[in-house]
Amino acid sequence: MTFLKSLDPRVSRLHIDEQAAPMAPKEALDQLPTYEAFVQPKDNKPYEHVGIVHAADLDMAFLFAKEQFSRRFTCTGLFVVKTEHIMVSELTDNKHSVYDLLPETAAAGTEAEAAYEIFHLIKRGKQHKHMGPVQATSYEHAMQQAKAVYADGKPVLNIWVVRTEHIRFTDQEEQDLWITLGEKMYRDAISYKAQDKIKAFKAESK
Repeated sequence: MTFLKSLDPRVSRLHIDEQAAPMAPKEALDQLPTYEAFVQPKDNKPYEHVGIVHAADLDMAFLFAKEQFSRRFTCTGLFVVKTEHIMVSELTDNKHSVYDLLPETAAAGTEAEAAYEIFHLIKRGKQHKHMGPVQATSYEHAMQQAKAVYADGKPVLNIWVVRTEHIRFTDQEEQDLWITLGEKMYRDAISYKAQDKIKAFKAESK
């Protein structure tokens, strides 16, 4: 029997048979679904996408997102949505707006209107920001409605559309979650006033 030769001793000492049958394919990972998290840094500011969390359900995703994204800075609101519920438009460059590429979509006559939330990506490397809601009969129709309401002539590189009912918002009674999370200035180097201590030490040493 010949064994697999390798310059890596971690492989050689396993004595793997060169003629061994190939390994069977692994089963799909049992992984929790992903949810997108958005935070509002200050009152009257738009919600902005900050990242994702893995969670078993929407409420658990809300708790995980709170711990992950609202502990290190001031936050006045949070909402989460399952990734699969977000419709994503094409991505354009900085010179063109995705709104100019949208096909004309009329409202379906038999479909009831629903609320959709619109998010814009204005610059590559930045995050999507919440623009507001529209009433539409489909995701495609929602983009057309958003074009009429939120397109201001500046390039929009990408659009996210989410049905409002799929979003877990911060309830009014949950607003006190962030009351104690003020600016933690003691974490900043300037708060230690090191220069003042150095000057005081030099003065005492003279």
